[in-house]
Order: sequence, then structure tokens, then C-alpha cells
Amino acid sequence: MVKSNIEGVMGERKEVKLDGDVIFGGLFPMHEMGQAGSLCGAIKEQKGIQRLEAMLFAIDKINSDYPKLLKHIHLGVHILDTCLRDTYALEQALEFIKAHMNTLDVSEFTCSDGRPPDYIPAKPVAGVIGAAASQVSVMVANILRLFKVIKTYVKTKSNK
Repeated sequence: MVKSNIEGVMGERKEVKLDGDVIFGGLFPMHEMGQAGSLCGAIKEQKGIQRLEAMLFAIDKINSDYPKLLKHIHLGVHILDTCLRDTYALEQALEFIKAHMNTLDVSEFTCSDGRPPDYIPAKPVAGVIGAAASQVSVMVANILRLFKVIKTYVKTKSNK
């Protein structure tokens, strides 16, 4: 099930989530930088949405061949929009470490009927792909490193 919110509305998280046994994070500039007080601008098709689609395609391909590749493991994603802003990318990267910092003790809470609450903690991301700009990539890597989250960005250049 895809839970997504890639609308250009300020204040709402711009994300794509697919559940899995192992979750990979993604940080891509799916929108241009906003103008005149707007956080995000127009959809960035060439280098933003294409990267999102490439990651989703790769995860889908691996999952469809998982009996051969990954025995009984299904991959999921948590992809966030950077809106081409370094500070926003850093803020978004904090979403990836929330699961590592979870210390909620649900035994302290009860529902009105006396039952314990249904609580499903967020799954931590195994690694993060993205943050296209070098400056952003370094900042995000420094934060993720503190929580032992692997960060990578692969960029290819054609010789044409």
C-alpha cells in the first residue's frame, strides 16, 4: 500500500511510503525551491521525480524477484522531498532517525475502556539514498552517522 503526500502544500510532509521488512530512505528534490515565502515550488520532473521513480522501480524489481534475491524479506521505502533546500533536507532527514530515538513506554497508557493502546512503532531505515547536492549530502550524512544509518548517493555522468 502506497501512502503518499507529494502535494506542494506548505506545512505538510512530502513523502512516499511503502511498508516492508527492511525500509530504505530516499531524499530527492521532487519540487523546485519555493519563491516568495513558499517552501516548495513546481514539480521537478527531470532530476527529482526521475530519481523517485528509479528508486521505486528498483525496489519493485527486487521485491518481485525476492524469492531468488532476498529470502522472505520484503523491501519498503520512506522517500522524502528536499524541495532543493539544504535546511529543509536536513529537517526531513530527522524523520529517518525518529525510530532510532523512540523511547515511548506504552505500558504507561490505557484506552478509555482499559485496554492497552494499539501502538505500531515506526521501522528504522536501514540506509538512505539521495541528497543530490554535495553540501546537503554532507550535512545529512553527518546527522545519520550519529545513528549508524548508512547514507549513499550514486551519481553517474555520461561521456557524451
